[in-house]
Amino acid sequence: MVFSSQVFLFYFLPIFFVGYFFLVWRGVRHSYLNLFITIFSYVFYGWMEPWLLALMFCSTCTDYVAGRFISAQGASRCQRNLALALSMTANLCTLGFFKYYMFAMGGLNAIIARLGLEPFSVMTIILPVGISFYTFQSMSYTIDVWRGDAPPVKNLATFSCYVALFPQLVAGPIVRYNTVAEELASRTHTFENWTKGMTYFCLGFAKKILIANQVGIIADRVFQADAPGILNAWWGCLAYTFQIYFDFSAYSDMAVGLGLMLGFHFPRNFNGPYRSVSISDFWTRWHMSLTKWLRDYLYIPLGGNRLSNRRTYINLFLVMFVSGIWHGAAWTFICWGLYHAFFMLAERYNKKQAWYSRMPVFVQILITQVIVLFGWVLFRSADIGSAWEMWKALIGLAPVSLADPLLTAQIFTPTSIVFMILALGYAISPIRAYTWCQTVSIPRMVTAMVLFAIATLSLFTQSYNPFLYFQF
Repeated sequence: MVFSSQVFLFYFLPIFFVGYFFLVWRGVRHSYLNLFITIFSYVFYGWMEPWLLALMFCSTCTDYVAGRFISAQGASRCQRNLALALSMTANLCTLGFFKYYMFAMGGLNAIIARLGLEPFSVMTIILPVGISFYTFQSMSYTIDVWRGDAPPVKNLATFSCYVALFPQLVAGPIVRYNTVAEELASRTHTFENWTKGMTYFCLGFAKKILIANQVGIIADRVFQADAPGILNAWWGCLAYTFQIYFDFSAYSDMAVGLGLMLGFHFPRNFNGPYRSVSISDFWTRWHMSLTKWLRDYLYIPLGGNRLSNRRTYINLFLVMFVSGIWHGAAWTFICWGLYHAFFMLAERYNKKQAWYSRMPVFVQILITQVIVLFGWVLFRSADIGSAWEMWKALIGLAPVSLADPLLTAQIFTPTSIVFMILALGYAISPIRAYTWCQTVSIPRMVTAMVLFAIATLSLFTQSYNPFLYFQF
């Protein structure tokens, strides 16, 4: 089920809220509230593919049992380590099989074919929606319990609620158990949190429908075109740069808003990434929950920057490689991660500064975003060859199709230009939804609701358009 769908907006969400707040009004225990959330979360997740529920439930049970063994009174160090290892193995093997099996087998078949041997048939695997998010989230629980950074969960129902929380289940932000442990046990439902959450949700919904979907039309046409010219290539790549930001940040805003309405405080996931002055700065602002997860569970355990410079470079390289392959099982995602690793290592070598750090701030921002844009070409392209052709088009070295003038007429309409200007204005604006919603006034609520109403009307004229990060 998708947040920006009629089924979710007009059926699932109203029914859920009526039932949930009826239970709150009746004063039922939080364990029953959590059970109610879990049931609806499973309906939400299994709406299109019910069999995916079994996979998520198995992952939930595995980490719950591992956490019980780790926190058991009298458990030896060996037993605790073994339980953690089993949890990590189960999660990573599940993620590896469903996400990377076909990619690995395809690569193996390519090698076999080059050797002149007969390739073997590869089983088709359907990628479960959001598996990367809930696997990392569930795995963080056992790691934190093992470290002593999080209290062990008391029962399976509570842990199931944590893993399956539908607001952020399929596209984050990645929520660690220790950040919501107390709220799972006892949380308050206030009118202030409700209004803040509603404002968050309305703004996120408007960003998705009114900006991300609109600029996405431009991006799709350019990336699907045959040999676009330099102007069209830059316009289309810029459109995708806006699309992926507004699409993903919109989901995060909606998730944070829904969480607040239920009494949960989810972490911030974006902080004006297109105002970054370096690639290192970009990664402190983009998908912040993933960046912090990789920092705390991979970079620091590997030694971080506490060891030699050489080891620090290796650690940074591994983190960005994992970030790339986490996003998708394709060479484009791997190269995208390594592409960012190159610039981060260069900045680290230059005393944690970009080579253009002495230039005016607006120039630093511009150069950083051009680097990011070239990276997004890898992220969006179907394969390395397509990305290479788009890169050549961006610098004017690619042949131009005879149909390019027709593409120009399609993507430079007055409406497209208006939406691109709106996207640019918001992306570079210092105003962020997270801070804007911290203090909710009547004018702000009215503004958010008007935008929501306009977006809802626009929804009826658009085709099905899921969030981009659902594929991860």
